[in-house]
Amino acid sequence: MSATPEGVLADLKQKKYAPIYFLQGDETFYIDQISDYIEDNVLTDAEKGFNQTIMYGRDVNVSTILNNARRFPMMSEKQVVIVKEAQNISDLNREEGSKMLMDYLNNPVPSTILVFCHKNKALDKRKALGKNLDKLAVSVTTKKLYDNQVPTWIDGYIKSKGLTASQKAVLMLSEAIGNNLERLTNEINKVAINLDGSKEIDEHLIQKYVGISKDYNVFELQKALIQKDVIKANKIVNYFEANASKNPIIPIVANLFSFYSKLLMALHAKDKSPKGLASVLKINPYFVQDYTAAMSKYSLMQVVNNIHHIKVADLKSKGVDHNSTNNSGQILKELVFKLLH
Repeated sequence: MSATPEGVLADLKQKKYAPIYFLQGDETFYIDQISDYIEDNVLTDAEKGFNQTIMYGRDVNVSTILNNARRFPMMSEKQVVIVKEAQNISDLNREEGSKMLMDYLNNPVPSTILVFCHKNKALDKRKALGKNLDKLAVSVTTKKLYDNQVPTWIDGYIKSKGLTASQKAVLMLSEAIGNNLERLTNEINKVAINLDGSKEIDEHLIQKYVGISKDYNVFELQKALIQKDVIKANKIVNYFEANASKNPIIPIVANLFSFYSKLLMALHAKDKSPKGLASVLKINPYFVQDYTAAMSKYSLMQVVNNIHHIKVADLKSKGVDHNSTNNSGQILKELVFKLLH
């Protein structure tokens, strides 16, 4: 059956186990979260030696996996077989391998918990295996969060740890890290262990432990560009150049591309109300004011030209344009000058 990551984890914590889990999709965080829980908690340490098998897709074929799955546990009610990087199983998408797995799905060994971790893509639902998977196994298909979903996810994750966070702290994390859930959880956990008795995460803690400077970060640069504040923008770019290891150019350029691309969408939007823009741009309503302000500063042609300048800078930063400087600080300075002028 098709299931949500939260639902699967809730069942696992109640020791409700299924014979087959097929975890697939773009968001690897949930795939790792479920498979790690099964690996760490289903069997005792004493049982794991004989009854837990970890395989990697590049090293096995379907036949090898199923031979292990059909064994019976030793001195345990269950055995666990986990196939990591299952997208690399050589014959999973071939007719013979697919048929073998389908046969097992129709008649699994009840004492085995078989877990497939199929990352970064999903099975083709036009083929028999992909089409029938939801009926024959616990199937979880994960997708990357949209940008506007990230703040809600951050807030929910923090609350799940018995903590609260200020809106600004949540938005700082969202803007700085984006939808990389693994990195988000790592950074939130790092802040949490340094709370020293407090239950609230605020922007000062984010600045201190996540390494986001209060005044010199990519969203302060974005604000300076929105206001066409030349002095502030240049101060930030100079700071980035002086601290290049902590402020790599590629994520900065990617963030600017995202902003100006959405600004272009906003300029074309029929409904330019805050609610309408939040819906069209798929952003948190808190950020709509940035786009409204930018729309009063930039013409449509300026935005189109700026997207072109960002693309050129992106190529330069990746070494594609061999005739230009490879100094990231100079590339960023040149880009910001063009964006402002």
